[in-house]
Amino acid sequence: MNGDEELRVSKIKSGTVIDHITGGQALNVLAILDIDGNNGETVSVGMNVPSDRLGRKDIVKVEGRELSQDEVDVLSLIAPAATINIVRDFDVIDKSRVERPERVFGVLDCPNRNCVTTENEPIDTHFEVLDDGVRCAYCETIIRDDIADHIQVE
Repeated sequence: MNGDEELRVSKIKSGTVIDHITGGQALNVLAILDIDGNNGETVSVGMNVPSDRLGRKDIVKVEGRELSQDEVDVLSLIAPAATINIVRDFDVIDKSRVERPERVFGVLDCPNRNCVTTENEPIDTHFEVLDDGVRCAYCETIIRDDIADHIQVE
């Protein structure tokens, strides 16, 4: 490629574009959104794309789907600089940056095998969001690295 060429991914008619994802996290974003390719979603993924702001970033475009606030909250834990663009009829109608919530409920698994949430109790997990990770509200276990490994998959 010469300097005038660049990677281009086509626009989507409607759906969500998640931009400024931390480089290398796009597959975790797909896991959070429960997208594995088996349900026929049209998805475009760019990984380790050059970025002035992040150095390297990932981009995920999902056609025909707008994210819930719960999904955005979990995304903020692994991609704190992400922007969410809602697209309708090829136009961005809403653009926002993710904001880290103070707490997340029912979206992460506690790694502590003795935590009440890992038993056969009808209790949703509850994590407090810290500057450098999350803390279980029940057993106080802290997850700092690999938060994506603890995302609940249904």
